[in-house]
Amino acid sequence: MRKIFQRGGSALLLSALGHAALAQTVTADPAGSSPLLAALTWIQGTLLGSLATAAAVIAVAIVGFLMLAGRIEWRRGLTVIIGCFIIFGAAAIVAGIRAAATGAG
Repeated sequence: MRKIFQRGGSALLLSALGHAALAQTVTADPAGSSPLLAALTWIQGTLLGSLATAAAVIAVAIVGFLMLAGRIEWRRGLTVIIGCFIIFGAAAIVAGIRAAATGAG
């Protein structure tokens, strides 16, 4: 009885290893990911394109004017400006975090 379980365990282990290898190749480039990737690229282009840059410049100018005029709290104004820095600097921020996490410098 014990040998049956040992053989079954070996077969189960080999089967699991085979499925793990298959899962790694499947997740590398899943079927149908091209439309999803195209949509994400479009969203990135929209958020970081010239229209978004112009809107951010106008927003920072308006918020700066309102802060100088005393019509908006400094904390809220700085939140808007820091938000613009985070949105447009997201790629550099992620690259820095990745470099720090992997230890590459």
